[in-house]
Parts: sequence; structure tokens; C-alpha cells
Amino acid sequence: MTEITGLELTDVSASCATSLVGEPLSADAAEELAHTMKALADPARLRLLSIVAASAGGEACVCDLTEPVGLSQPTVSHHLKVLTEAGFLSRSKRGTWAYYALVPGALDRVSRALGAA
Repeated sequence: MTEITGLELTDVSASCATSLVGEPLSADAAEELAHTMKALADPARLRLLSIVAASAGGEACVCDLTEPVGLSQPTVSHHLKVLTEAGFLSRSKRGTWAYYALVPGALDRVSRALGAA
């Protein structure tokens, strides 16, 4: 699945297409899956992902995410960028603010890769 995030195109399906328990991962697949998992391996990113997913309408403005996690706006923006590049969030710009939404199926792909689904 290719997703448009701002002006970037991100392939989010390749990294989690193979299950760890089905057969050994190729070096490339392991590299991509590790990149994806690193994006989740941060408490602030997990909180941000959770807040966005639980937000009304399924999206949240970056302006509403700084206070709940207690981080500065540039730090929150950095974490959101990492989550977007890893294929977990999509980004849309409205005026001067960026809004983020959970990419449908993004967490399911991680679950399948771990053999949990």
C-alpha cells in the first residue's frame, strides 16, 4: 500500500508482509520490519499513536498533542514524523496546522508480522 504523506510517498506494506513465524525473514524484510518496530519502541510515540487513534473523528491536530505528552511542539512534530514515515499515521495540512490520523490497517500489519493474527 502506498500512502501520500504531504509530498512524500511511503510504502507501508512491504515491511510487514511476512510473518516472523512463517519462514525466515530476508535481510531486506528484517531491515524494514526493524525500522517499523523502532518507530513504536518509544513511550512518547506510543502515547501519541494512542491519542490520535482515540481522538474524535480519528484525527488530531499537532497543536492538541503537545500538552497530553508534556513535550515541546518541535519534539512532538519529530515523533509524529517518525510515525508517519513508518506508515502508522497519515498527515494532512490545513492552514498552518498539521492533522494526523491512524493509517487503516497499520497496526494489523505489525500484528501479522509478529504472527499474532
